Amino acid sequence: MTNYSVSVAAGVLWLSMGMVGVAQAQAAPDTAAADVHASAMIRQDAPLQYVVKKGDTLWDIAKRFLNNAWQWPQIWYANGQVRNPHLIYPGDVLSLVMVDGHPRLMLGAQTAPPAQPATEAEVKLSPQVRESPLNAAIPTIPIDAIRDFLSSPRVVTREQMHEAPYLLTFLDEHLVAGSGSRAYIKNLTDKRYAGYSLVRMGGPYIDPDNGDLLGYEATPVGDAEVDSYGDPGVVTLTATTREARAGDRLIAVDAHVYDANFYPHAPDKKIDGSILAVFDGVTQIGQYQVVALSRGSRDGLDAGAVLTIMQHGQVARDPVAGGEVKLPGQPAGTVMVFRTTPRVSFALVMDETRVVHVFDRVVTPSATTTLQ
Repeated sequence: MTNYSVSVAAGVLWLSMGMVGVAQAQAAPDTAAADVHASAMIRQDAPLQYVVKKGDTLWDIAKRFLNNAWQWPQIWYANGQVRNPHLIYPGDVLSLVMVDGHPRLMLGAQTAPPAQPATEAEVKLSPQVRESPLNAAIPTIPIDAIRDFLSSPRVVTREQMHEAPYLLTFLDEHLVAGSGSRAYIKNLTDKRYAGYSLVRMGGPYIDPDNGDLLGYEATPVGDAEVDSYGDPGVVTLTATTREARAGDRLIAVDAHVYDANFYPHAPDKKIDGSILAVFDGVTQIGQYQVVALSRGSRDGLDAGAVLTIMQHGQVARDPVAGGEVKLPGQPAGTVMVFRTTPRVSFALVMDETRVVHVFDRVVTPSATTTLQ
């Protein structure tokens, strides 16, 4: 099962005030905004200095200085003499200065980074989320908002669904059960895994643009540890989030380390997709809610990619010519991708200025678009 290492990192680029001469500017991503002068990115009310505080996120700090937080990579220097240039800690001082006529954000006085914990040996493949200490580097986005999406698969393919072992019945003959219960599992014969994610298959994710099947929603039920392999085998349910029932599937997830060392940026490629689903059982979408997108890593998305939400255009009646006119969509918010699969991504809503719904578009942000 998956071990997700959440190194709560910020993607901040370190630069000592005394190292300007040896620092090199980080290359900006190849986006439509690459040729925008940096001074146009800076907010008019941006502070000259900011002291990083516990509880800050990189997104919040970027918004203090920038009109568009995704333009972050274009105003930072990378200090090659720092072992990890992607970390910033509470107590660090960020300064807005001019370098060769361009505004840049630099790191001034800084606290010593906390000692890194010793590497923990892998004992078995079982789902868990490991966190850094509270005094570690600030996160790019609120980790609590995405925690439930790090320890369980959320989208599965048709092949995974067909091949996955499934819950047959419970040893105590209950119809539903929770943590601590034991269950018979059909087709539990793969001995490579000591633990599984127990999921409930939801509906299909269909690309609204072409009708392609992108995968199936997998709703997490809990975790299961194998007691004995066989057909049927036996498992014990652990850390359940909802009642398990017959037909729930066991999905084996390859060992993987979740890397939270990312920073906000525009995608390298032009993206034009849709919001497929919003989680938590709501119909309207607000800040810090997780959404599924119809584009994935094969389309050029990665962790930290920021997209603009375009609200579906309304239809207005033409009072002169008659008939109806489809109005152009309006920017309604921003999302940041934090986890990708080849065809579907999961993103956190960072800002929303208009009502957002499922099937609204998500597109590569424009340097000239500022949410209002």
